Amino acid sequence: MRNWLTKWRLFSLFAVMTLVLAGCGEPFLSTLKPAGKVADMQYDLMVLSTLIMVVVIAVVTVIFIYVVVKFRRRKGEENNIPVQVEGNHKLEIIWTVIPILLLLVLTIPVVTATFKLAEVDAIEDENRKPEDAIVVNVRANLYWWEFEYPDYGVVTSQDLVVPTDEKVYFNLISSDVKHSFWIPSIGGKMDTNTENVNQMWLEFDSERMDQAEAGEYFYGKCAELCGPSHGLMDFKVKPISRDDFDQWISDMEGSKAVASTDLAKQGEQLFEEKGCISCHAVSPTDERPAAARTAPNLATFGERARVAGILEHNEENVRAWLEDPESFKPGNKMTGTYPELADEELDALTEYLMGLKVSSN
Repeated sequence: MRNWLTKWRLFSLFAVMTLVLAGCGEPFLSTLKPAGKVADMQYDLMVLSTLIMVVVIAVVTVIFIYVVVKFRRRKGEENNIPVQVEGNHKLEIIWTVIPILLLLVLTIPVVTATFKLAEVDAIEDENRKPEDAIVVNVRANLYWWEFEYPDYGVVTSQDLVVPTDEKVYFNLISSDVKHSFWIPSIGGKMDTNTENVNQMWLEFDSERMDQAEAGEYFYGKCAELCGPSHGLMDFKVKPISRDDFDQWISDMEGSKAVASTDLAKQGEQLFEEKGCISCHAVSPTDERPAAARTAPNLATFGERARVAGILEHNEENVRAWLEDPESFKPGNKMTGTYPELADEELDALTEYLMGLKVSSN
């Protein structure tokens, strides 16, 4: 009896914990709070499939309880055999037709949505491409993201900037292993492969920006187990109006890295001497081939939402990352690529990096 009570208490505890944890999370990390057209379609499909499953389970449960109660063994009727229904044509037709109808109810909207989500003719055929269509080449790396705007020659990393209330087209590829591009509140979860380009589109709703973190950034994540820091492979998405996006592109096209203080100038010199410049570009108009970009572009580092995609953006965390990146992202390619830095060198590099912002000529 005591063992039974202990097991029951543990079961009750886990049941309560499940209910409590089910309410945890943030709206910008939830597929149940859609903030875009694709997310709306995916949410509707989830609701439809869940309703079908609940109805099926409810009907089966009711039938099960009815049969158990009605045909239970009663005292004095142990030898009575209920009427056998195998071979009953009506029942066989009913339990064959109903699943077919349920499948059709689910299949038609799923297939329709699949074809809508696959409408990427605008980037497959230049002749059919709208003049103002936004195309972003997404390249996944261990463990960071690169975003290239090929029509403008602009390259960024970690922070994706997109216009709201219009389709944004994505070409997805990976530099090393399989990753998966996913913005929970907006849609996605499409693989990035090394040998072929996957294509998709998303739309960001300006009226639902309040669901973003602080009303500004949505979180993007890697949804495919890719290594020890898979769970830390985040990026941020900043949807802005089309006018603001055009202005941002204009600023990026004409920007340059400027060290404004003596300490920052020392950091800029160290950045070159330590070989950082061989991997990291500091210009948003990086003209190197995509495959040659082996580290995040730092042109807008001073304006990013997070350090390394996961840490609060401040000087303390930048300095800590430079001192020991392995402690924050195990397996990252930056670990061990430069000698140990003195405190003065860390201060100078931090000052330089925090000053890397978009500044027009």
